[in-house]
Amino acid sequence: MKTIRIFCLLLVCFVSRAQTEKNIDHQSLLWIRYYNQLTLNHKWSLHTEFDNRVFIQPFEQNLYLIREHGRYKINTNLDVGVGFSYFSVATQNPDITYGFRVPEYRTQQDITWKQEYGNFTMNQRFQVEERFIHNANKEGLQPGTTFSWRFRYRLQGEYSCWKKESQYLKAVVYDELMINAGKSIVNNTFDQNRIYAALQYGVNKNIALELGYLNSFQQRASGVDYFDRDIIRFTLFHKIKLKEKNKTQTN
Repeated sequence: MKTIRIFCLLLVCFVSRAQTEKNIDHQSLLWIRYYNQLTLNHKWSLHTEFDNRVFIQPFEQNLYLIREHGRYKINTNLDVGVGFSYFSVATQNPDITYGFRVPEYRTQQDITWKQEYGNFTMNQRFQVEERFIHNANKEGLQPGTTFSWRFRYRLQGEYSCWKKESQYLKAVVYDELMINAGKSIVNNTFDQNRIYAALQYGVNKNIALELGYLNSFQQRASGVDYFDRDIIRFTLFHKIKLKEKNKTQTN
């Protein structure tokens, strides 16, 4: 029953997208990301992410971000996380540039559930974000910040194509829906929908490379302006595992 409700929600999102025909700005971007996973022990891990995003035509900086979050593994299938992100936004339109960057400070909390079915893994994540965006106009930064909530639900599937010792190849697909909330949100309760498909190659037990395509369809604050973005995303995953102390004492 929960799965049916999830698909109904995604269907509503697709229908809303199909009916939207006003002021759609098509853009092409490249996202390059470094993702580090530091495993502290069998329960706790620390995840660090550096992401640089640029427009392709014309070539222009979009933003860069730093994200840090800690994760706690409740059991084999369920884990939770809490973290903080810093965004530095240069522009959302490559034809319009400014001599300053707009900072955004974001906290996040999420719960993630996964289940394995042979070579296939289903992953669901529900995430809440508290966003503090620095006020700005065309001339520069203004005093204060604007606060809003964002709720994200992602349904992801991973299929293991082959695996040999510490190397592997898997396919990754997901659909993520984002909803805005708060007093500052007037016309864009729907934020965006992201569809992603990629191949991930495990070079060894510590390094993996992922190359994928992401389509982001986003409603702007006006309610009638939209971004339809074609994005090529490259990610370098880096795992580091701390050695746990041997608790077994010899007599």
